Amino acid sequence: MKLGKPSEECATRVMETIPLLMRFIRADMRSHNADSLSIPQLRSLSFINRNPGTSLSEVAEHLGVTCATASTTIERLVQRLLVQRTENPQERRRVVLNLTEEGKLLFTQSQEKTSAHIADILDELTPEQVSHIEEGLALLKNVFERSSVKKAP
Repeated sequence: MKLGKPSEECATRVMETIPLLMRFIRADMRSHNADSLSIPQLRSLSFINRNPGTSLSEVAEHLGVTCATASTTIERLVQRLLVQRTENPQERRRVVLNLTEEGKLLFTQSQEKTSAHIADILDELTPEQVSHIEEGLALLKNVFERSSVKKAP
């Protein structure tokens, strides 16, 4: 077996690990919602939470769906009083999306419960192992934050 460069091997591990973690996080967050939010709804709440005042097209791009599909997802969240949709005063055709107080509370509670679940899992590791994970995650975050800044228009 031919070994690649360390960066290539690391990239393969990142590509294998991050989707596994995201599936775990999504499933765990969804399990905390008695009102059975769908994964696209949770992802929408998460995106709007990180990007207050975002547009429908930005949510659609994040979800990887059409604007019509994103609109249906958002409409369900609006009906559940989790998202507020308002017209942009500067561009009447553009819709501005924000979480309602209830949406923020639901999302935060779900996030906190999932974080606690992850902490319980990490409790099985030694403090040194946890420290290695923290260092690796900090490096990874830093590299990709710098990379996204370079590519920003």
